[in-house]
Amino acid sequence: MDMENLMTVAAQLQAKVASAQEELAHTSVKGIAGGGACIIEMSGKYDLLNLMLRPDAVNGDAAAITKLVMDAYNDAKAKADAKIDMVMGAATAGMPMPM
Repeated sequence: MDMENLMTVAAQLQAKVASAQEELAHTSVKGIAGGGACIIEMSGKYDLLNLMLRPDAVNGDAAAITKLVMDAYNDAKAKADAKIDMVMGAATAGMPMPM
């Protein structure tokens, strides 16, 4: 692969990755714990968008609330990771990589 072609491929890849990152910034996923007692919404870039606790969840002790929030966060992060893999994989699919 000559240098000019390599630069063209790199520019195309950069544009696709930038577009994918923009898509992820406007994507949201929800992590749910305790049967909906805690819901965390985050962007595809891991920004926290919302945290919802059912009133009955707040009546628990601090440790129970902490566990709910952590479980909901971990669920949301796993979903965001899967979305990131899908979007970034699509952005780089078919792009020849230099050897």
